[in-house]
Amino acid sequence: MNYWLVKSEPFVWSWDQHVKKGTESWNGVRNYQAANNMKAMKKGDLAFFYHSNEGKEIVGIVEVAKEYYPDPTDEKGKFGMVNFKAVKPLPHPVTLETIKSTKSLADMALLKQSRLSVQPVKKVEWEIILKMAASA
Repeated sequence: MNYWLVKSEPFVWSWDQHVKKGTESWNGVRNYQAANNMKAMKKGDLAFFYHSNEGKEIVGIVEVAKEYYPDPTDEKGKFGMVNFKAVKPLPHPVTLETIKSTKSLADMALLKQSRLSVQPVKKVEWEIILKMAASA
């Protein structure tokens, strides 16, 4: 199993919208590194759902329900998308500020490549964030 983090601006696509929809495509990604990360995703992989710009916090967990396939919103046909199923909200959202202040998360892609919308999360980082969410 691999772990990921996907970012969305809540005024564009929020956690609550995703939960209401259940399973939805993650389209519109136009960055090659983010697209390559989506290509590496396997059905059943888990991802943190991160609200960017507003909130700046991890709010939930989604699961890859469908692996990479062409994105019909890409007129040039270069990019694809995956489908994510909402799994559960975090008991307590974990803020970017909290992540930045946690030394064991200093190498997290969220901090090193802050503009990347789809990024890998190491298993140890995943576990630390889950513990933070449970005890916040």
